[in-house]
Amino acid sequence: MKSKSLVGFFIVFLLMLSCKDEPVIPKPKAKMRLEYPQGKLADLETENFSFKYNQLAEAKPNGDQAYTISYPEMKGAIFLSYKKVDGNLSQLIHDSKRLSYEHAAKADNIVEQPYVNPNEKVYGALFEVQGNAASQSQFFVTDSTEHFLTGSVYFYSRPNYDSILPAASYLQNDIRSIIETLRWKNK
Repeated sequence: MKSKSLVGFFIVFLLMLSCKDEPVIPKPKAKMRLEYPQGKLADLETENFSFKYNQLAEAKPNGDQAYTISYPEMKGAIFLSYKKVDGNLSQLIHDSKRLSYEHAAKADNIVEQPYVNPNEKVYGALFEVQGNAASQSQFFVTDSTEHFLTGSVYFYSRPNYDSILPAASYLQNDIRSIIETLRWKNK
């Protein structure tokens, strides 16, 4: 009996020795800081339009009147599609807006930013999709008589808004640059 109580006392003594009075300090919230370099602009010339895009990206034709501007380091791309306006401008705008608002189910918010440049006859809108949607940005631009261009940003990963936000913001700035430098070619 004496040996059992001695063993019990020894175990309790070891347990008390193992307890330390180190204060528990919560870890600070940290955010990953991703910095992307300012890219120089390169020209993309097509049969119907031209614009300047970020040289850090790779621009390639992707079928008939479609183009892809890939950002391999960000695992993302801007997909562009050109259409001729043939009395169907309202339908083209409607389809473009519908595609943007289809992401509303997963999005927290969609911010529509109109764009008007009467000197170059470039009119349109940029849709910034906030939240875990498949596409973080979409846009359309037109001259309202002949040309219509749409674009969407997609990442080659499952959408997690917090993780892709820095890259999505970077690509949104590149989209703004594309829209602002867009020039239509009239035949």
